[in-house]
Amino acid sequence: MDHFPIFVALAGRRVILSGGGDAALAKLRLLLKTTAHITVFGPNAAPEIKQWHASGKLTYIARKIEPGDAMCAVLAYAADEDDALDARTSQIARADGAMVNIVDNLGDSQFITPAIVDRDPVTIAIGTEGAAPVLARAIKADLEERLPQKLGTLARIGKSFRKAADVLPMGRARRDFWRDYYFTSGPKANSNATIQSALDTTLAKHIAQKSRDAHVAFVGAGPGDPELLTLKARKAIDEADVIIHDRLVTGEILELARREALIVDAGKEGFGPSMSQTRINALIAEHTQNGAQVVRLKSGDPTIFGRLDEEIETCAAHNIAYSIIPGITAASAAVASIGQSFTRRGRNGSVRFLTGHDMKGFADHDWASLAKPDAVAAIYMGKKAARFVQGRLLMHGADRLTPVTLIENASRPDQRIIPATLETLADVTAVTGPAVIFIGLAPRDAANSLADLPQEEFA
Repeated sequence: MDHFPIFVALAGRRVILSGGGDAALAKLRLLLKTTAHITVFGPNAAPEIKQWHASGKLTYIARKIEPGDAMCAVLAYAADEDDALDARTSQIARADGAMVNIVDNLGDSQFITPAIVDRDPVTIAIGTEGAAPVLARAIKADLEERLPQKLGTLARIGKSFRKAADVLPMGRARRDFWRDYYFTSGPKANSNATIQSALDTTLAKHIAQKSRDAHVAFVGAGPGDPELLTLKARKAIDEADVIIHDRLVTGEILELARREALIVDAGKEGFGPSMSQTRINALIAEHTQNGAQVVRLKSGDPTIFGRLDEEIETCAAHNIAYSIIPGITAASAAVASIGQSFTRRGRNGSVRFLTGHDMKGFADHDWASLAKPDAVAAIYMGKKAARFVQGRLLMHGADRLTPVTLIENASRPDQRIIPATLETLADVTAVTGPAVIFIGLAPRDAANSLADLPQEEFA
């Protein structure tokens, strides 16, 4: 991020602009929405600028900007549409201490003006750092259609009510009240008077309520791609007071949490440094003591190799309410990436999900069934166990040419698809990211032509 988005306080402060043509008009139409004191310099100004001057909306001075004209100005716009004049304006304004924007000159500007969706006092700024103005306008148009016009009225009346809402405890109770107002009771009102009434009624309801009970949501974060999160998962993440997450949950997904939420890394790494399950259970109990809404964020689906039962037992032992929000398991994302299906009529009517992490349990599998020609299996956390799997299957009569596919970082930008056979399985596991190994499945040529490429080209 080269440009940090902020909102500048302009009430009663000076903003200057040099220019009088189309570029100046475009900026002024936006600036006139503010309560800044605007001064325009330029020997030739469009009629609209002179009309705004006559009506007292801005001050127009019919000459070039001179040293000292930008004193005490917080922002300055160079909109002369002439490189030499814009450079002169920029030099003068910077010397006077103002932040400068040169219209259509991103490289020499100190700040940029974003596309804006205006529902005063709700303001949405959209910027692309100058890379794609058309995209910013498209996003603006989309938001304009989605956001109701009375959103600003709801916010304005809500702002005047903030002191009254201070009777509610800080944190969850107060957030629940405002969420109820802005998304339920407020939008149903059809006038300013009924909006005010809705605020009073909603506050009385929340004052009468007992403190919200603690709750733990076991949420599947999917294989890593934020777009594969369910809507229910996104809502739970947004409402969480505390998020206790696995090592494989991506940063893009954690970015969806509120800034006020406490983020706890409970990462585990196979055969490496880990937070113990006992400590994770203790964290769940600890963070629900004061009515917190806790999200236990697990990669993939929490019901598949996620040690979910142990954490549910912790909730039961402490009388903590819980819910389970399933996610897309890594194997589902991985099989989609190779254009295949887990089951196929006439080939196999079942699929096995195995974990290579539990070697004791691994030894007890029905290897004879897994070694059959049409068997399909998905092995999680199987990198370390690859040679063991290979040996067991071959011992039980599996064909050495049985197709095997290893998918690393399924669904993520750095996903790799590595096709192999049972004979070469132990030679293709030098990967660092999370991986799923498919026994009995190869990439479908029609959907993924990578199978014909050298192994080092899979990236």
